[in-house]
Amino acid sequence: MIHLEMIQKKIFNREDLLRQLAIWRFQDKKIVWTNGCFDLLHLGHIDYLSKAKDLGNILIVGVNTDASVRRIKKAGRPIQDEKSRSTIVAALHFVDAVILFDEDTPYEVIKLVLPDVLVKGSDYKPEDIVGSDILLANGGTVETIDFLPGYSTTAIEEKIKKSNA
Repeated sequence: MIHLEMIQKKIFNREDLLRQLAIWRFQDKKIVWTNGCFDLLHLGHIDYLSKAKDLGNILIVGVNTDASVRRIKKAGRPIQDEKSRSTIVAALHFVDAVILFDEDTPYEVIKLVLPDVLVKGSDYKPEDIVGSDILLANGGTVETIDFLPGYSTTAIEEKIKKSNA
């Protein structure tokens, strides 16, 4: 099997992810969930996602669809389309599964996946993290991870604008 096919097999629809989750749970794997737009993948994303993986055995990453990004971000976003963003995230060796979601929040997908650990950046209070109620009611944990200072898609955009001015 060629490498791109292996990467693409890590991008799941909801039905196929449920089947894979059953296998991982049978194997007693600890499931970690996080999500984001991941528009321009940068060192901050790599740091965050690798630390999220350290919290369990399986890392599932929810990626906002293009329509979802357009609704929640400023004009001109996403910079990269959902196929590119989900494939790039899936290419990371520590990411086990990627699922696109079209809603403004991943609440419904979190309810479906019911991970053991829910992870977001430390700019969130654990009780304000979408899906925290689901996890806490089902014995899961909610964790936050500090961002790597100086790395963000917005910072990259600003640097490009300054260099083009």
